[in-house]
Amino acid sequence: MDTENHSVVTEFIFMGITQDPQMQIIFFVVFLIVYLVNVVGNVVIPDVGMIILIITDTQLHTPMYFFLCNLSFVDLGYSSAIAPGMLAGFLTKHKVISFSSCATQFAFFVGFVDAECYVLAAMAYDRFVAICQPLRYSTLMSKRVCLALMLGSYLAGLVSLVAHTTLIFSLSYCGSNIINHFFCEIPPLLALSCSDTCISEILLFNLCGFIEFSTILIFISYTFILVAIIRMRSAEGRLKAFSTCGSHLTGITLFYGPVLFMYLRPTSSCSLDQEKWASVFHTIIIPMLNPLIYSLRNKDVKAAFKILIRKTLNNNTK
Repeated sequence: MDTENHSVVTEFIFMGITQDPQMQIIFFVVFLIVYLVNVVGNVVIPDVGMIILIITDTQLHTPMYFFLCNLSFVDLGYSSAIAPGMLAGFLTKHKVISFSSCATQFAFFVGFVDAECYVLAAMAYDRFVAICQPLRYSTLMSKRVCLALMLGSYLAGLVSLVAHTTLIFSLSYCGSNIINHFFCEIPPLLALSCSDTCISEILLFNLCGFIEFSTILIFISYTFILVAIIRMRSAEGRLKAFSTCGSHLTGITLFYGPVLFMYLRPTSSCSLDQEKWASVFHTIIIPMLNPLIYSLRNKDVKAAFKILIRKTLNNNTK
């Protein structure tokens, strides 16, 4: 496209979720509360809380809690890449972000989100080993294996970060700089580009498919888990196995629903207004829910909290 009559874009302007001043104040209060709960939940419960629990209860020395701490880290990472800017946007008339800041926000968001895909896959493998190979669990899920799984997850996130950011921000932006979104996302950025985006869309779609290979790993793990559960003769054993996987399945469903909606379809068929609300759920709500889903619903964690409280009370009465 001829760019002589257009200036090169050096900054972007967000349209945000709403232009209504009253709704902006309401959304600011609501999402500020949600984000604060998110920060407290993902820092206190899995990190400080888990450290205390692990010290006081040896049953919690399991890979699952190592994965939970990493899940909290990536949750907090990608939500913090988006939420502060979104909250600031509710209080300012002009929601402006520089080109370099947009690329930085985009990179951190993509890197942490794709790392989470593989953290969830590692947790699915952990559940597979626990249910299908219980006698070999300590060997198959050794500290070295767990560390390798997490390093692989972060490496996948780093590869995605570099590839996505390079593809998106190597395009030409020389027309409108108004983003119909509340943060720098792939579909609205592609819509603004004055380059031919066909090749970029194909490459991005294939890259998403490669990164989302984690979904195949999760599917395979839970296929074997389901077969193992069906073969169990004891109803109590089946119930216990289902309860072991319940929190993880809930977390996977909530995480992948918006991801599949936003990314794994052609950009031309996207409704950006629908996608904005899917992004709100994905970037703000889910990170807040994960600590509740994985930690507070876990019987071992609640039992350990009770033990910790009982020990504290006993020490105080002496």
